[in-house]
Amino acid sequence: MPGNTFGTLFRITTWGESHGPSTGVIIDGCPAGLTLTEAEIQKEVERRRPQAGSKITTTRREKDQVHILSGVFEGKTTGTPISIMVQNEDTRSKDYSNIQDKYRPAHADYTYDLKYGFRDYRGGGRSSGRETLARVMAGAIAKKILKLKSKTEIFGHTIQIGEIKAKTFEKSFIEQNELRCADPVVAVKMQKMIEKIRFTEGDSIGAIIEIIIKNPPKGLGEPVFDKLEADLAKAMMSIGAVKAIEIGAGFSVATMKGSENNDQMQAKGGKVKFLSNHSGGILGGISTGEDIIIRLGIKPVPSISKKLKTITKEGKNTEIATLGRHDCCLAPRIIPVAESMAALVLADKWLQQLVQNSLR
Repeated sequence: MPGNTFGTLFRITTWGESHGPSTGVIIDGCPAGLTLTEAEIQKEVERRRPQAGSKITTTRREKDQVHILSGVFEGKTTGTPISIMVQNEDTRSKDYSNIQDKYRPAHADYTYDLKYGFRDYRGGGRSSGRETLARVMAGAIAKKILKLKSKTEIFGHTIQIGEIKAKTFEKSFIEQNELRCADPVVAVKMQKMIEKIRFTEGDSIGAIIEIIIKNPPKGLGEPVFDKLEADLAKAMMSIGAVKAIEIGAGFSVATMKGSENNDQMQAKGGKVKFLSNHSGGILGGISTGEDIIIRLGIKPVPSISKKLKTITKEGKNTEIATLGRHDCCLAPRIIPVAESMAALVLADKWLQQLVQNSLR
């Protein structure tokens, strides 16, 4: 199975399955001399973990204890491949025994069998959201690299769940609520709706999240096939539950005139000032230094307890209800993953920029 490696100079390869003994990541291309501890990576991993007592996320309780196996000596990176892993301890593979010959609708079960003639039915194997843990561990390092260049800050928040949309933005509130919604009033409404969908209907719900990159390095990206937004789009769409992406004004450009969409510019104090940011911080595939704004459409969790029509491996019609431990809405746990993918792209692009401009 190819396709487990991402990046050019700063490259990561993730490995492991949802119900295997462990999962992890190998990072190649990290500069030597970067201070790095397990605690720093653990901090990002904790943001992805389901909260204890949560009514909207999986009840699977993994410790997700980070172990750096190579590439770090006396608290600094050596320039050699960094290998990081966590143990899978709270697996309950028996929960999936009743669906080993059935395909979960909207999951990768059918296509894995179609492509490989074999699949790991225990939580989906490589198609499980468990794989994203490795991305977050690598993203923690990418975020540190970006801080060497500038005061780049990457954060995300939930702007819509179902039909309920956030109306206000309080950045400090994002990490104070389980949904990572920046609207204190709407967050309560979202929570109640999700609990109703999960416990009363046995269903799940989709969402829209927004990733904001403040103070990104300028000049990142190439103007043809390796445009910055193209690589960001690939990074985000590689996350299993992401089905749509917007950058800047996104689909709203369809209703705009050029005079409205164009980000006009002025010189002030010897610096360039953009009067708007419909481009989402990217022009011609290259970062302008303005905030990069990304919105992602997150699909409802496929594994639900509600009975659905499906087929067996033998092609016979049947019904399925998935009884494992699953999230009801993926938005809050995908945010750290999307942040990490953004950081991986920017760190990789910055290292490429250093190589290209080394003679300037």
